[in-house]
Amino acid sequence: MLLVTFSDDRTARPGILRDGGVVDLGEGYGTLSDVVVAGAALLEKIAVRFADAPVLPLDTVRLHAPLRPGKIVGVGLNYVEHVEESSRTLDTAKDLPTRPVLFSKPATAVVGPDEPIQHDGDLTSQLDWECELAVVIGRTARRVSVDDALDHVFGYSIVNDISARDQRRSGQWFFSKGQDSYAPFGPAIRTADELPDPQTLDLGLKVNGEVMQKGNSKHMLFPVAQLIADITSGMTLEPGDVIATGSPQGVGAAQNPPRFLKPGDVVEATIEGIGTLRNPVVDSRVDAR
Repeated sequence: MLLVTFSDDRTARPGILRDGGVVDLGEGYGTLSDVVVAGAALLEKIAVRFADAPVLPLDTVRLHAPLRPGKIVGVGLNYVEHVEESSRTLDTAKDLPTRPVLFSKPATAVVGPDEPIQHDGDLTSQLDWECELAVVIGRTARRVSVDDALDHVFGYSIVNDISARDQRRSGQWFFSKGQDSYAPFGPAIRTADELPDPQTLDLGLKVNGEVMQKGNSKHMLFPVAQLIADITSGMTLEPGDVIATGSPQGVGAAQNPPRFLKPGDVVEATIEGIGTLRNPVVDSRVDAR
């Protein structure tokens, strides 16, 4: 299933994205976070109960970020070509990492489909994009083996890892990548039973309709299962936590000449089997007035 959080004239609630519309699960299931916690048994009941349910047309509803993660664990330099372009343009190491490069984003950075990415010209002139496969954890994971890791995945979505390249501080990425609106997330979560192999997915990104990134998750240096095993060697992952698994080549800093986001741009991140996450870029200083 493709699960979403949506609203119309009532409160936001979970639904199923299907056939150009949304199946309303109603308010009896709580939030999509509650569905994630309940896990496979509830998903089976939902699949049966709503198999032939009518859909609300997409143009009558608003999609939101699927859920608010407890934590977002980002993975840097997880595609060979991106390691090369980063070392050339962002002063990172030329050698391939021998262990996953990890950082975090706060939940306050999350925005949903069609919500704006905030461009603050007082803080950055180098606002960049990164289309990433998002792993949504479904079961508490601590010291998980590679072989068992995918059993802890609820599903997969998209994160656009927005970065202010000129806001790295002493090599640290938290402020550069953690500002408000710097984690567009959605539009849906594809349940793991329908994506048994997350290492076969095409992914890409467009800015104003122009292709900037194009890759496939098979080129990850550290596949999803290995990422989960590495992270949980010292950090507990809980249901609803999200791993942003890294970006393929084609970020703005690596364009010739470099190209960065500006107010008025529209960014579309697409991953096979999940959908397209679209976000406009706005001038936060204008909005603030």
